[in-house]
Amino acid sequence: MEWMILPFKRYAEFSGRSRRMEYWMFTLLNVIVVTVLMFIVLGAGGAAGVLDAEASGDPSAGLAALFGGMGLLILVWFLVILIPSIAVTVRRLHDRDMSGWWYLGAIIGGMIPYLGFLVSIAFLVLMALPGTPGPNRFGPDPKGMGEAETFA
Repeated sequence: MEWMILPFKRYAEFSGRSRRMEYWMFTLLNVIVVTVLMFIVLGAGGAAGVLDAEASGDPSAGLAALFGGMGLLILVWFLVILIPSIAVTVRRLHDRDMSGWWYLGAIIGGMIPYLGFLVSIAFLVLMALPGTPGPNRFGPDPKGMGEAETFA
């Protein structure tokens, strides 16, 4: 649980490095929370509103059914995690000894038709790779390996 909330403790800290554990546990927390919120929204009648909107032929009524009332919980959650998500991703790139600007490149590359799928897969693989051992230009190793006091 500690790893899941660590990005909230380092809310807007874009410097330094983050381990894979911090990034993936925060991602798991987001998946769990969004899944629970979707069950709440759909259980509170959001699905009926979407089906009624499709029957009436008004596509904006479906969005109003999902994001009105209980559906605002999902919007609030995404606003809460926006800055910590960007920050932990930038720190994760720093752990790979890459600039945080690669994240913007991955977002823009992900918008290109057909190529975007490959860019997204490549970025996912990049997030799963281990960080550089020892200190790099963005700070000391978050695992503490390769430092002199470890072996003292």
